[in-house]
Parts: sequence; C-alpha cells; structure tokens
Amino acid sequence: MAIRLVTSTVFDFDMFDARAKDDKGPRHTVQQLARKLDAEIHQPERSRISLVDRLLSRLYAFPEHWGLARHLSRELHDEDIVYCSGQDVGLPIAILAKLRNSRARIAVSTMDPGSRRFGILVTVFRLNKSIKLFTVNDKFKKSILQDKFRIPSNRILVLPEQTDAEFFRPCAGTMAKSRPILASAGLEQRDYATLARAVEDLDVDLKICAFSPNASTKQVVAMPDKTPKNMEMKFYEFAELRNLYCSADLVVVSLLKNDYSAGLTVLMEAMACRRPIVITRNSGLSKELADKGVVLGTEPGNSDSLRSSIVSLLDNRSQAEALAEKGHQHFLQHHTSEVYVSLIYEALSAL
Repeated sequence: MAIRLVTSTVFDFDMFDARAKDDKGPRHTVQQLARKLDAEIHQPERSRISLVDRLLSRLYAFPEHWGLARHLSRELHDEDIVYCSGQDVGLPIAILAKLRNSRARIAVSTMDPGSRRFGILVTVFRLNKSIKLFTVNDKFKKSILQDKFRIPSNRILVLPEQTDAEFFRPCAGTMAKSRPILASAGLEQRDYATLARAVEDLDVDLKICAFSPNASTKQVVAMPDKTPKNMEMKFYEFAELRNLYCSADLVVVSLLKNDYSAGLTVLMEAMACRRPIVITRNSGLSKELADKGVVLGTEPGNSDSLRSSIVSLLDNRSQAEALAEKGHQHFLQHHTSEVYVSLIYEALSAL
C-alpha cells in the first residue's frame, strides 16, 4: 500500500522548509501531512501534458491536472490511498482511476461543490460513489454535498481553517506609530471601497497587504475610487506581515457578500497573533465566530456599521483585549496546523 498526496499547484517544499527554519514564513501543511503519513507527494508537471490533456481541460481544470491524473492513474494499486488537495486535480484522478477500474481509495478536498462543472462531472461519472472521502472547509459546502449529491455525512470531513502557530504568534510589533494602526490583507472578495469610506476621516493609519496567494483572473475586489490619505496598500513578505499584525491595534477583514468563505486565511493569522478582529459576516466561519463573540461582525457593504465597530474597539481597549484573547484561545484549540493535519491523518488512516 502507498499513500499519495497530490497538489493542484506546484510548491517548492524545500523553500518552505528553509524559510520556516529561519522564521521567515509558515510551514506547509501538505509537507507536515506527508511526514506524518510517510507519504509520497505528487505535483503537476507541464512536461507531461499531451494533446488529450489539452482537450480534456476544455471540460474541466487545466492540462497539467489531466497530465498528472493520467500518469498517476496508471501507477495506482487497489490498496493505495490518494489525497488530492484540490478538486481541480482530484476529479480528473477519480475519473481516470474509475475508467481503469482501480479500487484505490481516493479523497478530494472540495472548495466549490456548487459549481456547474463540478456537478456535471460528479453526476455523469458517479463520483459521489467512487470518491471515498470529501473534505470541505465549512458546513455550507458539506450541506451541498449531502443534499445535491446524496453523499453520506460519514464520507464528508469538515476541516477547520488553519495557520501555522509556530510562525504566526503573539509578538511585540516594531512599527513606529503616532496613532492607531488598522491592518488588513488579501484581495479575494475584498471590499476595500467600504473600508475606505469607513476610515477616511478617522485618526488612524490603515495598512493593507495587497496580495492573495489564490489570485486569479476571476478575482473579485472592490477598490475605492479615490484612496484616502490614511490608507496604504503594498506587498508584505511573511515576516513583515506578522509584524504588521502584531503592530496593529486591530485587524479589519472587509469582504463583499459571498459564499466562497473568503478572508479566512487573514482571520486565522490575526487570531494566531492575538489581535482583535472586525470582519464582514458572510455564511460560514465568519458568521459562526461572530455569533460566538470571537470576532466582531459587520454587515456586507455597510460602511457606517464597519466604522462604528472599529471606533468602539479603539475607544474601549479592555473590550479589544478581551476579544483578542478569546480569539487567540479559540484558535489554539481549533485552528492550528497541527489540529488540521491530525484530522486529515485520522480520516485517511480510517480509509
């Protein structure tokens, strides 16, 4: 039996290792899981792409995903366990393995089960029967898999959002400041137009790490027509981003209304650094944590509500401190990379 971990993106894991050892960036969970399972990691290779892969990519995913699926499906044994960290590579592997009558046990991380193409492929190839485990990052996606595809609850694992607590941790920020600093980050589904309106006449400095690791041409972000003088957007390296969080009086995650669960990476990093957080309430974890009082939630597109929440925390330091501590303790119990890796490890071991 072999355990195989498959990524849909190419990662330089040696770089992740070296950077983590120098305290310049977080560890990668795929690498942590591979070591815990003694598993082999498979990544896409453009050199493997054939004409058939290019044709199949018109139906779904990218040619390199089909190239990887084609090569890996030939190697699989019936006892093998395959965990795909993205549905764009997971569905091609599941389809080709099924066509080859492979009985390998396949698990797929599923970020967008409501998409049309996902639904067509799962239905046509009956992947709801052949894929042994689906992992998702919130209960809403689980309900789609259960209701639309009749997948039993015991074959769906809801994984927590996570970040590396060894890197993102409480620390003394070193940014010089003459007035409060508000921090934010990311580009996916961000509503910086509403955030700009909320803070434009406040005596604060708003510093934004304008970068998203999942950036794409379909990325949606609302930018202000005119950037306020107290708003700065630039790229921060990981160590600089950690310093920004730790130097900030509070972290604001302003989001457009969406069901994509955007903004959760920043949410985890800020909780890990023990900062008070204001976040737009959307379906999923942001609403859940707001309802629990772990973060302060505001409604999408409401600059007055966002401004009021920011001002209330800046004016009430004891409330902000209590919110930061509650968020940090919740993070340590439920959202570290160790918790995340252990849950996947247990689920794959059970297969």
